[in-house]
Amino acid sequence: MARSTYHTGGCLCGHIRFEATGPALNPHTCSCQMCRKHTGALTAAWAEFSSDAIAWTGPGGQPATFRSSENSSRAFCGRCGSTIGAIDDAPTIALLLGTFDKPAKKDLMPTAHSFRSSRPKWWHVDIKAD
Repeated sequence: MARSTYHTGGCLCGHIRFEATGPALNPHTCSCQMCRKHTGALTAAWAEFSSDAIAWTGPGGQPATFRSSENSSRAFCGRCGSTIGAIDDAPTIALLLGTFDKPAKKDLMPTAHSFRSSRPKWWHVDIKAD
């Protein structure tokens, strides 16, 4: 039997922690306006998981949320303000790669970049395999 992939992570202060089981789905980077505003960065790096593959394990339980669109809410720590990801109405949770304890794991490596044309022209994002 194949061993399941397991990831842990959380916010800056440790109040929000998570465990994600299974390989990451759709690891990608994005430069859309919503991702830029949510993260304060020109590009966000994401990995998606089925919502039943995520367990909120920190003392804060589930992250606080802000309804950011018709289909999704942005998740953050209500204590330290760290961005955590997005919780979609569909059974998907997208976690920002910077929140993972070990973001260099192979299945978290982005394979695509969304909204490339929304980035400043001087900002270049290259996705390269090791």
